[in-house]
Amino acid sequence: MDPQTILAKLGIGETSSGACGTAWIDNPGGGELVSINPSTGRPLARVEMASAADYEQAAAAAHDTFLRWRMHPAPKRGEVIRQIGLALREHKEVLGALVSLEMGKILAEGLGEVQEMIDMADFAVGLSRQLYGLTMQSERPQHRMYEQWHPLGPVGVISAFNFPVAVWSWNAFIAAVCGDTVIWKPSSETPLCAIAVQRICLKVLEDNGWPGVFTLAIGRGSTVGERLLADRRVPLISATGSCQMGYRVAEVVGKRLGRTILELGGNNGVIIEPDADLDLALRAVLFGAVGTAGQRCTTIRRIFLHRDIASTFIDRLKNAYSQIRIGDPLDPHMVMGPLVNQAAVDEMMDGLRRAQEQGGELLCGGRRLDRPGFFVEPALVRARADMPIVKEEIFAPILYLIEYPDLEEAIAWHNDVPQGLSSAIFTRNLIAAETFLSARGSDCGIANVNIGTSGAEIGGAFGGEKETGGGREAGSDAWKAYMRRQTVTINWSRDLPLAQGIRFEL
Repeated sequence: MDPQTILAKLGIGETSSGACGTAWIDNPGGGELVSINPSTGRPLARVEMASAADYEQAAAAAHDTFLRWRMHPAPKRGEVIRQIGLALREHKEVLGALVSLEMGKILAEGLGEVQEMIDMADFAVGLSRQLYGLTMQSERPQHRMYEQWHPLGPVGVISAFNFPVAVWSWNAFIAAVCGDTVIWKPSSETPLCAIAVQRICLKVLEDNGWPGVFTLAIGRGSTVGERLLADRRVPLISATGSCQMGYRVAEVVGKRLGRTILELGGNNGVIIEPDADLDLALRAVLFGAVGTAGQRCTTIRRIFLHRDIASTFIDRLKNAYSQIRIGDPLDPHMVMGPLVNQAAVDEMMDGLRRAQEQGGELLCGGRRLDRPGFFVEPALVRARADMPIVKEEIFAPILYLIEYPDLEEAIAWHNDVPQGLSSAIFTRNLIAAETFLSARGSDCGIANVNIGTSGAEIGGAFGGEKETGGGREAGSDAWKAYMRRQTVTINWSRDLPLAQGIRFEL
């Protein structure tokens, strides 16, 4: 499909409103945003951004709808999300193509991102009947104790360009079945993806009489973003982005004692032991380092190679890198698409320059390709663990190769970075694997054995430690972040005993 066909099938014209409460807001007043095709550097379409007044309209719709939605039975909330999952199935091909077109990831990844939304909808539907609390034993006679979970309120979701639709669904579908409504501020790099998703969801919500459950406010951070962070009607902000952005979110939301789910930087490392299956490791490293052109928070950025196999593995990796097909992400034969914009290209070139100044050796790749759009070659850099740049996250396909003498040293180097999202080890040795998974092993929120750092399944809670933010989204018990816990005690006796044996008598 060509770009105009993709946009037309999703109801997106040359100019679209970027604000939606219970309905689309006509002529929002926040100025114009141009969506750029990263494969050509040319405009795709224009978006009219939300002003402060438009944000207020969307936020008011989310708040007013919440007051009713929270009393709608959870399984019935799940039924609405089930229907959204069906609508996403109907639009999977064209929505996946839009993700590739506007963000730049290859078509297989764009389709996979929409499939992740569908999977998330299925997960949320089941969860709508499993919002369980605990029953506790009271120390007082004829007393019953239990906990229950109530909806929290409107949830603010700030999403990043690299996963323009899936990460929103992690939050939105879980929040919705928990009884919350959602205010979405997407990345300014991928506004068309957000508009398309909002259109698909709004049709289902309108059909069910709940148009304000999901609202949208595309706008400047200084206008929409700051208001969302400071809005006391929004008890929870879930934000995905850089560590610098996370500092600001935590500061503003924390000042009003709001809650945050922060999914921030990743500087993910893989340890390859001398007994590892190198064929398996090579395939995992290629996807983990090159997938999404290195623009995943779970991208592999550092490989720790045992010195006994380092030379062999590097040679095989260089050969594999020489065969990577780079081009139009909608072409199914391509393995890697463009970076998202010129700033990302500049950051990569500057990072390679600094890496070499600090003693790194560029082994292959790293050139800006001479063609329209923002295409680069993925780069391999021989490095040392103590190079300052190795501790940074550069959101581009730069892979540092570091040799190590023993596992304890490798784990120490692996953990010696500010970020703590995803990690992996390749080994056939049970002791090595368990050491990596132990309390003195990986300090990341995600730890894998014999698979790469990318491609987490939705059934597990996703998130990291340290400057990655500590948040958790998607599976396991991540749903609890979107609800408030209430401990209940019922006295069904005619006495009033106090806990801890306290006696209080007049």
